[in-house]
Formats: sequence, C-alpha cells, structure tokens
Amino acid sequence: MLFIKNAKIVTMTGETIENGCIFIEDGKIKEVGVDCVAPLDAEVIDAAGQFVYPGFIDAHCHIGMWEEGIGFEGADGNEMTDPVTPHLRAIDAINPRDEAFENALKGGVTTAATGPGSANVIGGTFSVIKLHGDRIDDMIVKETLAMKCAFGENPKRVYNDKKMMPMTRMGTAAKLRETLAKAVEYRDKKAAAGDDATKLPAYDMKLEAMLPVVNGEIPLKAHAHRADDIFTSIRIAKEFGVKLTLEHCTEGHLIADHLAKEGYPAIVGPSFGNKSKFELNQKTFDTPGVLHKAGVKVAIMTDSPVIPLEYLPMAAALAHKAGLDEFEALKCITINAAEILGVEDRIGSIESGKDADLVIWNAHPFDLQAKVSYTIVNGKVAYKRA
Repeated sequence: MLFIKNAKIVTMTGETIENGCIFIEDGKIKEVGVDCVAPLDAEVIDAAGQFVYPGFIDAHCHIGMWEEGIGFEGADGNEMTDPVTPHLRAIDAINPRDEAFENALKGGVTTAATGPGSANVIGGTFSVIKLHGDRIDDMIVKETLAMKCAFGENPKRVYNDKKMMPMTRMGTAAKLRETLAKAVEYRDKKAAAGDDATKLPAYDMKLEAMLPVVNGEIPLKAHAHRADDIFTSIRIAKEFGVKLTLEHCTEGHLIADHLAKEGYPAIVGPSFGNKSKFELNQKTFDTPGVLHKAGVKVAIMTDSPVIPLEYLPMAAALAHKAGLDEFEALKCITINAAEILGVEDRIGSIESGKDADLVIWNAHPFDLQAKVSYTIVNGKVAYKRA
C-alpha cells in the first residue's frame, strides 16, 4: 500500500485537487481526494509543494527496438527484406533492459506504444507496454495495438536500393491494397469453409496477422508526413472499411479542416530537431495546436529514439509554446494518448480504479528546470530522485 499526501493533484479529468491525497492498493488507485485516511501499514510519501500527474504516455515510439548506444546489434525495428511483413510482432524485439527505459521513467513517462519502423509498407504490430519491468511479457498493457504501415519516402527509399517494388508512392499504395484485398478474400474463404477443414484455404501467417485489421479489431497505424500521403492512407482505409490512426501527420496543419471532417486521430511528431528529409520541410510545433483547434483529437509522440523518450514533456511544452492550450498539451501525453490507444480504462488520468501510474514533480513539467521526484508504476516506486 502507498499513500501520497499534501499534493497538488492534476487528475486530467478537469479537476485539480489542492492539498490532496491518493491511496494506492494492489497496484490500483483506490481513493483520490482531500480526506483520504492512510492505513497504518501504508508507505507514506509527503508531496507537500509538489505536483502529481498521471504517468505520461508516448503514443508512438520504438523504445527497446533501437537500443541506446549499440548500433546494428541493438537495431531490431526494421526487417528490410520484404515490403510486407504483417506477421512481425514488436514484443519479440523489445529489450526492457535497454537504458532508455530507466531514462524514460526519470522523465515521468510510464507507458509507451512501441513497434516496428517505417522501412516496409506493412511492418508488423505495435504493442502498448509499461516501462518498468525486466520481462516484456509482464509489462504488456495491450499486446496487439495496431498494424504499422508506412507511406512516403521511407519504403520507396529502402526498396529503390533493392530495385524492387515499391519504388514509388503508387507502388506503396498498391502493395497495401493488394495485402488488404488478399486478407479479405482469405477471411471470407475461412468463413465459407465453416467446420469443413477440407475447404479451408492454406494457412498464411501474413494474412492471419492481417485479419484483426480487416475485421475492424485493430487500426492501421499509418506513418505519413506529407499531406498527399495522409490522404492516401485515408483513401485506402475508407476503401476497405478499416480503422486508422494518423502517425506523424507532419503537414496536418496544412489540411486541418479536412482531417477534422474525416475524424481520424493524429499522433503528431517528432517535431523537435532538424528537417532530415524532404517530406519534413513543413515540420513545426504549430501542428498540434492547429489540429486541436480544428477539432482533431491529438496526441504527441517522441518517435524515440528520434527524440529520447524522457523529453516527451518538453515536446508537449513546445507545442504549448507554439499555441496549443496548456491543459490540451498535457492531455496530448495523458488522456488523449490513452484514448487513441484504447487503454483509457486503465491509464491516462488519476481516478479510482485505474492503474496507479503516477509521477510526482517538484514543479510544472513544462518548466525545463522541473525534476521528477517519484515515478510510480502499478503502485510501486519505479524511480526515486536521490
């Protein structure tokens, strides 16, 4: 049991509790308020003069898949041998002993969606994981979050070097359409076969992995920076009636009204750093604010290791500096991220019954001088500043 007292609690439900307390038991938040009573055997943290926020959430990164300071030996995010690899799973490549996990906890980030990179048209499945633990199987919040797909420069660059399809944006779209069409056909043949095993189509591991997509169980997680690539991802999602989240959405501010009408959420970033390729030439921290004002649900990503995960609060702060409302910027790394990932029943706000993922800050997290005093994951202290 853990008891936090005398804190300013920013619940992210719209309520901020002054001089509040939180009672935690069995990894869950049991009580939040001003009149909680600490059991005699509870560990007590006096957070007087400090802020408590829900653990921050990065809705798109690659933590544990490109390990810190290693190079090829720790680079396990892109299988650049086949443009269509839906049967790859992030959990088979994530190394929770990578120092990036400890660094993230020191920065107040407790949960991340992590998965394959954007070398392939279809790269495999993302997972949502807690960032504290030593065995990935015990850290999973949602094992099969989404199917990564990629548009724009990256797939065509990788396969141009191999002189094989896709070498153009047309080729990328065609590869994705072809795979979705085959998955629909495969699904329908399985359904038509019923209990007659002799009529079942031959087992196809790739198409099996695509069934949750065409059945509407998980979305396509579409890497798309440029406006035309964003629209292509939407066009294909509509053609096949599949779910979609817009990843990066770098030129989203240029087409915000269109995106608001379409209704897909956007996970924006990484907006910090240089414009390393042509499709990033419109990159700006204005994007989250413009999209929010248009009515798009927005989360902010680091795309770690592009931006180290511990700087997720900084990325949100810079979006606020560029015009996004302060509370909305906080939502982009808490409850909005949780809702887009479909895990808002467990994380993203400080409410009774939710996972006890909490961060105690000595100042507002958008202050670059602010430090994390405690990071708590599943009710246990995962980091404590000396």
